[in-house]
Amino acid sequence: MNKQVDFPIADVQSTPDTRHIAIDRVGIKAIRHPVKVADKNGGVQHTVAVFNMYVNLPHNFKGTHMSRFVEILNGHEREISVESFENILHTMIKKLGSDSGHIEMTFPYFINKSAPVSGVKSLLDYEVTFIGEIKNGVYEFTMKVIVPVASLCPCSKKISDYGAHNQRSHMSISVRTNSFVWIEDIVRIAEDKASCELYGLLKRPDEKYVTEKAYDNPRFVEDLVRDVAVELNKDARIDAYMVESENFESIHNHSAYALIEQNKT
Repeated sequence: MNKQVDFPIADVQSTPDTRHIAIDRVGIKAIRHPVKVADKNGGVQHTVAVFNMYVNLPHNFKGTHMSRFVEILNGHEREISVESFENILHTMIKKLGSDSGHIEMTFPYFINKSAPVSGVKSLLDYEVTFIGEIKNGVYEFTMKVIVPVASLCPCSKKISDYGAHNQRSHMSISVRTNSFVWIEDIVRIAEDKASCELYGLLKRPDEKYVTEKAYDNPRFVEDLVRDVAVELNKDARIDAYMVESENFESIHNHSAYALIEQNKT
């Protein structure tokens, strides 16, 4: 009978490195994992997120333990929220023996919307990213939401005898917060400042309504970012923001683009 002999397995990552160069970020990228995200109505959305997870690596270590990032994700299958996101980040840097870390979590988020006239309900999806970072012991959280909206060109309306060209626009709002902000709050700011918001399902009376509403509310790409910036400036929960709008032009083979970035602290 053969007797099993246990041999120690070498931990190569923890061996010394003689180049004496620290690495700012090392980890795993583009790993998909199921998550549960709390919504403003008190429910929970089950979705799949793409994670990027990094820590810093001191100059004297050869590598980091990549498998531990996956272990951390598997250990946090509970509801993901702004609060628990910070806990995951603290767990990560502790488990990997680091003093700084960075996590990005991007996922589709759905809001059930009622059409403006018929009231028919349908889901509309938004791309959301949670970004958490601990650096020099300080935690920062940023939330980014991409909101699709409709915009109608004021110049086209002014110079045309009838009609005006419009386009679908992507408004991207990134906010660094000091207290809780719902995803829905950011979405509402963007949709309120657009020529018209979008819906997943529209009946004919709804189509008439959104067409006429956009015509009555023309917006340049510059108007979109400025109007959103006004609202973000008034919100004490937001320390810094970046708002972008890309209008996918219907009469050009290029996009119109504008950006405003502001640090309020």
